[in-house]
Amino acid sequence: MSEKIRVIVADDEALVRAALVTMVTSRPDMTVVGEAASGPQAVRCAQTQRSDVVLMDVRMPGGDGITATAQLRALPVPPQVLVLTTFDLDDYVFAALEAGAAGFLLKDTDPERLFHAIRAVAAGEGMLAPTVTKRLIDRTRERAAAARSNAAVARLEELTAREAEVLDAIAQGMSNDGIARALFVSEGTVKTHVSRILAKLELENRVQAALLFRDSRH
Repeated sequence: MSEKIRVIVADDEALVRAALVTMVTSRPDMTVVGEAASGPQAVRCAQTQRSDVVLMDVRMPGGDGITATAQLRALPVPPQVLVLTTFDLDDYVFAALEAGAAGFLLKDTDPERLFHAIRAVAAGEGMLAPTVTKRLIDRTRERAAAARSNAAVARLEELTAREAEVLDAIAQGMSNDGIARALFVSEGTVKTHVSRILAKLELENRVQAALLFRDSRH
């Protein structure tokens, strides 16, 4: 038989902690090697007891689980952290994941799903509550869009005020003739501006220029 998954249970509520211990030890492939009523206790326990997974509550009076998660992940041989909490709040979710947690589940999670999550994070995989997954994807997309926007804005700072006006017009789908009439310049002048814009931004065509401008406005 393969070695059991070693689990530390960290929760400030004694009844909840006892219930989790009972559940985990009921599985033939798992064993509880330590209990903690606060984040600091969980860290101390992990420093003395070799463990694979820490079931971590978030809000504990003696020291929060987010800080403890970061400290656990900084250990020389860090256990995986599976956050198990009552609070389905974005701030907790993203703070826990950024601290290094491998998973985030709610305390009303079905026992079998909890066991599956423990096995998954012990194997180096991630596990999120279904309600969290979509929000995480949305947040990731938002951050990616913000990064693209910041990068685009920085690139457009290379343009002169007139070139920026021309790029704005390009993004609106205007032709060189239309831009010339709108800005009261010759079509040849517009062509020169367009060429300089593409060269400065290292772009191949007007479509790429329009997309970059769009990104800068998000």
